[in-house]
Amino acid sequence: MAVAGLYRRVLPSPPAIEFASSEGKVLASDLFPFAQHRPFFSLPSFSFALQNGTMEGFFRLISYFQTQSEPAYCGLASLSVVLNALAIDPGRKWKGRPWRWFDESMLDCCEPLDKVKEKGITFGKVACLANCAGAKVETFRTNQSSVDDFRQKLISCASSEDCHLIASYHRKPFMQTGTGHFSPIGGYHAGRDMALILDVARFKYPPHWVPISLLWEAMDTFDEATGLPRGFMLVSKLQKPPSLLYTLSCRHESWLSIANYLIEDVPLVLESENPVTIYEVLCLVFSSLPASAGEFIKWVAEVKRHEENGTSLSMEEKGRLTAKEEVLDQVHRTELFRFVSECLSLSNPFCQNIKPLSDTDSLPEIAANICCQGAQLLMGNFGIGERFSCSSTCIKGSRSNGDKPLTVVSGTVVSGSNEQGVDVLVPMSPGKSNSRFPNSCSMMHPANNDILTVLILALPPATWLGIKNAKLSEEIRALVSTENLPDVLQDEVLHLRRQLHYLKEC
Repeated sequence: MAVAGLYRRVLPSPPAIEFASSEGKVLASDLFPFAQHRPFFSLPSFSFALQNGTMEGFFRLISYFQTQSEPAYCGLASLSVVLNALAIDPGRKWKGRPWRWFDESMLDCCEPLDKVKEKGITFGKVACLANCAGAKVETFRTNQSSVDDFRQKLISCASSEDCHLIASYHRKPFMQTGTGHFSPIGGYHAGRDMALILDVARFKYPPHWVPISLLWEAMDTFDEATGLPRGFMLVSKLQKPPSLLYTLSCRHESWLSIANYLIEDVPLVLESENPVTIYEVLCLVFSSLPASAGEFIKWVAEVKRHEENGTSLSMEEKGRLTAKEEVLDQVHRTELFRFVSECLSLSNPFCQNIKPLSDTDSLPEIAANICCQGAQLLMGNFGIGERFSCSSTCIKGSRSNGDKPLTVVSGTVVSGSNEQGVDVLVPMSPGKSNSRFPNSCSMMHPANNDILTVLILALPPATWLGIKNAKLSEEIRALVSTENLPDVLQDEVLHLRRQLHYLKEC
């Protein structure tokens, strides 16, 4: 979901000088002779690395550096620092305040916070979180890389403000107490071949330089939770928003079985069943979808408080709503959407066993669920475990400042003694509800046929290689190809495909 609010202020300069600006870096370098007692600011190390251009990312990272708030939150804290350093807008408010800002409590799309608090988080889940948050992520486990390759990638990343490296390592090679840990790397010292670890457990250890060979040894260990080697990831900012209308979620406990079904089982089913028509292919995929598949692919909604300017929209909100409607319209214009809609129709004899994606069938139930999720985001409690219920909802149409009509899901959400009025802005769809799932909101929000169309497009190209019928194989490849999709829809589909990859790798 996305919300209106404030994303930072521009620092008035003069009189202030931003620490990470060119002038700010010069001022910092002037302090080195007076900072000999600080191990990571000392003249032989920090100054040398700065002069060699391999401390460029340090100034952004240190500007947003934070201490992990829980003993097992090192992965969340490291990612929060990096996302804020990259100036990635979370699109949701921090603790219900006007400011949009990444905090550990907001990084919950891939693992419930209670579980992270108890057991920590794996390398794959941190990468998944980064992807969900809107970053570009490249992951490298030690069995997929080498110490020389790691050094080169670190040098490249440390020489730029647009990329940051997070290391996943074991503390033992450094003779430190503890086990697995995450921290961002603040820079590289070429003269001594050392990396600067900005340890997010500042209550335990300060930032420190370590030899590259020893850091590689610390990363080249196995995580007991997964049995997989640790490694490092490069995190940078995408040039475009990661998703406008759809996203994948692994908050539901069955996400792994759904991801495995889509990536591993579907190709085997298509190979063994030997379908001969497009409808048979689609029905084979849809009829075996796990019952909770509706919890796997989510709608990215636009939510705001009742009191926030009534139903008038900011230019930012109008832009996002228009972009969502554009995606929805482009989905409806695909040839695949026509096949999916016909496949789901009651008159199609091939697809009588397909079930709806969600058990929530009535429009009031859907509206109540949407409003509860929106209130959680507005109040900064998403994923914290607090119970929300919707005491009333309504669906209404309105106009904003004379613009085109808006569809708004409006509700009053109750949490304990608190009440919050919530409006959710809904992208309009020109399509008609299909007869198989008539309630569904195709006029209200992305419906079953929309979602299933996008899900099919997001499957890896290798999914269809097992189709034996040559003519059908060619037809399917043409139908699901992303090459000829409009740019906006192509970006949406490729984002979902990346998410599916990271979820499978978790």
